Amino acid sequence: MKSAIALLLAATVAAAAYGENWPRFRGPTGQGISTETGLATEWSATSNVAWKTPIPGAGWSSPIVWGDRVFVTTGDDGGASFRLIALDRKSGKVLWNTEVLRQEPGFKLSQNSYATPTPVTDGERVYVLAFDGSFAALTMDGSIVWTNRDVIKFYSQHGLSASPILYNDLLIATIDHSSRGPDKYVGWQKPWDQSFVVALDTGTGKVRWQAKRGMSRLAHITPQVTTVDGQDQLVSAAGDVVQGFDPKTGERIWTVTSRGEGVVPSIVIGEGLVFTASGFPTHVPEGAAIRAVRLGGKGDVTATHIAWQDAQDVPSLPSMLYVKPYLYVITERGVLRCLKAATGETVWRDRLGGNYSASPLWADGRIYFTSEQGTTTVIESGPAFKVIAKNVLGEKCCASPAVSGGQIFIRTEGNLYCIGQAGGK
Repeated sequence: MKSAIALLLAATVAAAAYGENWPRFRGPTGQGISTETGLATEWSATSNVAWKTPIPGAGWSSPIVWGDRVFVTTGDDGGASFRLIALDRKSGKVLWNTEVLRQEPGFKLSQNSYATPTPVTDGERVYVLAFDGSFAALTMDGSIVWTNRDVIKFYSQHGLSASPILYNDLLIATIDHSSRGPDKYVGWQKPWDQSFVVALDTGTGKVRWQAKRGMSRLAHITPQVTTVDGQDQLVSAAGDVVQGFDPKTGERIWTVTSRGEGVVPSIVIGEGLVFTASGFPTHVPEGAAIRAVRLGGKGDVTATHIAWQDAQDVPSLPSMLYVKPYLYVITERGVLRCLKAATGETVWRDRLGGNYSASPLWADGRIYFTSEQGTTTVIESGPAFKVIAKNVLGEKCCASPAVSGGQIFIRTEGNLYCIGQAGGK
């Protein structure tokens, strides 16, 4: 494997040649922020589309982009065939379609798929997490380097949705599952002590560390790595907790109680705060809430580190978006709110049409919200609500968009769209 410095240089060269890479769920920072400028703000199913490519099978993983390659996973053959597909970014041509493994298409919610976790790449390999809890690494040409099917035989009352991330030579994923035993409420609506975070060696696929959460319930939250007091820290939330770990060893540093089950929105971080949402209000005695948790501290810091919380317009599916100094929240029913991130004070509140599963995207002073109906509403970011455009594809969409090379990549139920000028930057 390349060293971290070599990978950074490769990323810099790729960015200069092609524009920003989009290597993981919600992009380089994992927070839905793009440095690209001049992106399209208006399109339709037939206009301002560089290309449109049918994607076989079904899946709600988001596309990722590295250089001139776009990657998506899919569950074909009724979900039994878990596959990774590579497309040429400039033309949309399928370069290869590799069956990574065969899996059992078990229980899941109808909103989920058999290929929901978004892959992640370091520019040398692409790493995937399958519906059944299997991990794999592939070369950029589609050859399988390793698979690990021994971490867990995954089961959840919702299915598997959280995406893996890379940290140095570690592939890190959250395993916030529930019991496959006779009482299906265990780990779902009844807390248990079996949830964990796992780190695999990117070179071999072997487990390097595994960290137990303590008592918690299932969730679908992709973690983040940030810096706290000069040290890297893995911040990860689950059904009942928000926690900080040492990403090198898995040692748990702190924990905050945040009751909920089936929590989907992934955390975002800014101004020394972790922004998270708790679970569905019908299953949470305390009620669902948006919470801002201060970084730092050790042990159980629930009583001291919750900076603010707000029970209004709590998102159940889309992740939030932090663009200093604001936090943007969109609910699954399209209620959109802008808050002051430091205090939770509402700046404005409005409503978009449609239902929402995909997480929002910020680029060049604009925010893109893609509905399940396939309509992307573009607004100006800032202290006033102003719609720039509404763009209709007319196909179901639950995957979060990607951005690279001056183009926007939107996965729908049957296709992958490349929005913008043909060829990109």
